[in-house]
Amino acid sequence: MNQGTIKFFNDEKGYGFVKDTATGQDYFVHISGLVDEVRENDEVTYDLQEGRKGLNAVNVKLA
Repeated sequence: MNQGTIKFFNDEKGYGFVKDTATGQDYFVHISGLVDEVRENDEVTYDLQEGRKGLNAVNVKLA
């Protein structure tokens, strides 16, 4: 389980980005990958899964 911060999330479009705490890498997150409702700057835990354009954050939960 990875830890990060919601860098950006657009509720209307249903996607955003998670910034990994350890590496500083940004990962795409789609609303379908959320377990909890999130907002910008929320601390979260997540898993990574290969998507169409690279790794995506999935199972995103508030930390």
